Amino acid sequence: MVTGANAMQKNKEQLQNIASQLDVLEKEARQLEKNFTLQVQQVQPAFRASTVNLLHYLALRQHDIRELQEQLARLGLSSLGRAESHVLANLQAVQEQLNCLLNNTVENKAVLSFDESSALLKTHTHDLLGAPAPGRSTRIMVTFATEMATDYELVRRMMEAGMNCARINCAHDHKEVWVKMVENIRRAEQELGVQCKVLFDLMGPKLRTGPLKPGPKLVVVHPYRNELGQVTAPAKVWLAPAGVAPTVKVDAVLPLETAWLAQLTEGDQLQLKDSRKRKRTLYVAERAASGVVAHLFKTSYISTGTRLALKNRNIAQLTSEVGDLPEIEMPLLLNQDDLLVLRKEPVPGEPAQTDAEGQVVQPAFISCTLPEVFAQVKVGQPVLFDDGKIESEITEVTKNSLVVKITSAGKNGSTLRADKGINLPDSNLGLNKLTDKDKQDLAFVVKYADIINLSFANTPNMVTALQEELRKHHAEHVGIMLKIETKEGFRNLPHLLLAVMRTNPAGVMIARGDLAVECGWQRLAEVQEEILWLCEAAHLPVVWATQVLETLAKKGRPSRAEITDAAMAQRADCVMLNKGPYVVEAIRMLDGILKRMQEHQHKKASMLRNLNVSEIDPIFEADSH
Repeated sequence: MVTGANAMQKNKEQLQNIASQLDVLEKEARQLEKNFTLQVQQVQPAFRASTVNLLHYLALRQHDIRELQEQLARLGLSSLGRAESHVLANLQAVQEQLNCLLNNTVENKAVLSFDESSALLKTHTHDLLGAPAPGRSTRIMVTFATEMATDYELVRRMMEAGMNCARINCAHDHKEVWVKMVENIRRAEQELGVQCKVLFDLMGPKLRTGPLKPGPKLVVVHPYRNELGQVTAPAKVWLAPAGVAPTVKVDAVLPLETAWLAQLTEGDQLQLKDSRKRKRTLYVAERAASGVVAHLFKTSYISTGTRLALKNRNIAQLTSEVGDLPEIEMPLLLNQDDLLVLRKEPVPGEPAQTDAEGQVVQPAFISCTLPEVFAQVKVGQPVLFDDGKIESEITEVTKNSLVVKITSAGKNGSTLRADKGINLPDSNLGLNKLTDKDKQDLAFVVKYADIINLSFANTPNMVTALQEELRKHHAEHVGIMLKIETKEGFRNLPHLLLAVMRTNPAGVMIARGDLAVECGWQRLAEVQEEILWLCEAAHLPVVWATQVLETLAKKGRPSRAEITDAAMAQRADCVMLNKGPYVVEAIRMLDGILKRMQEHQHKKASMLRNLNVSEIDPIFEADSH
């Protein structure tokens, strides 16, 4: 019988071969570190060791070491599957074990240890995202809706439920609203004794659809229904003089005469005929100092000028007309094989025009926010709208317009609204600078921000430009988060990380919506993995964003797939929820999921082939100049 010791002796040549492979990996890692001496010196001191480890990891991932991993695993040694955060320490630990088997004595140089690398990630995460919640290391970020500027109690409940960071999107609302959001956050911090970081998300050079031709001045009010279509709760309607904001959360607002409203009392019934000539009744449920809350149990289409009549009351003025309502947006309905014209001039879009026989005489058209891209696109390239919900292909390019043919839409057509994203994944658009809006917003929000989210972070120049703007406003203390949402940003990720680590604190957001559209849904999982690996190597915190518990936040009930997705999100350092009427419930559920998953999983061991999605080859072409 062959003993284990004899078997190891017979495999001495194999052990030496493995040791040689490890030696090559270590030498190449140290050589890349040497090549980037200048870049390492330029990062913040707190990130020096992390930058060096990132370079070591990039060198390691230029090789397909799966066969080496299997050989190490057969020997009962570390297979390097968790080497991201401490590359040389892992290599040297394995080398030491091999040398013991070979009876060799080798003196290893001092390297970043596992404990030190773990401490660095915790420190960098704390510096950017604040202290973790009790019993949960993964932070929760929530995107703010407009109502959170006026609904303090909602903000407080969100923080009580477990929100650690608030995301305010500069693409929406305006400065006065943003300030009120921050004031509510700071007030809740004081009252609850907890910390909540404030992140402002710069709009960036986002290509979006332009405005649409306005529709009628109308509000559509729906009661709440269950899956069987049964009404479970009435819609709440605020009746008040024009410009008077509701004092409670409501589903619709109707402006009415002050004197007429003063006559109303609880229990009154207000009858109307909506724009479809359907008879409807509003039931006065509550009086407030500035208005009235009424309940509506049937779906109603109420327009400017709709007459409300007070029923069964002997008063001087029985009727009143609804005042001026905002115009509703009329979205474009697009079906497969339809043509759509993207116009350069900012003309409000309109649906297709048809003749008496129903034949299209003029296709639907809409403008876009960045007309300079017209010079960068070609016939045959794909164009995707609204996070990929509508797919199309360019059929014609002119100086002032693009014609696209819809190649994929919903079974009954898909609607396209204003301010929806447009992606051209195969086009080099050259959108690599801070916009004028970004600079204007930045000058204002640095007074309130803990973190700035750099949208569409595509090149190191964009990072450098943001850092320069922060210095200009004496805001170097504000953290920078890179929002990775394009093919170009993903390809340039190693260079972006080297650039952002010149700022402390810093981190990365995986914007899975745009990223999936750009790289393809089928590759999103692979892309996420590479971003997580590279950021762990750089000891940078990662935010897992887009569509986490989306249907729970919006409809009150999550899908099974969303629960699994939320559980997997624990591998990141922060998870972002989007706004919705059930956002507090979503925060509570995510808090529980993350706490339970923390007991089962921390990051994840992986088999390491060479990276082939994120383009790290150019980093090897750089020198120290």
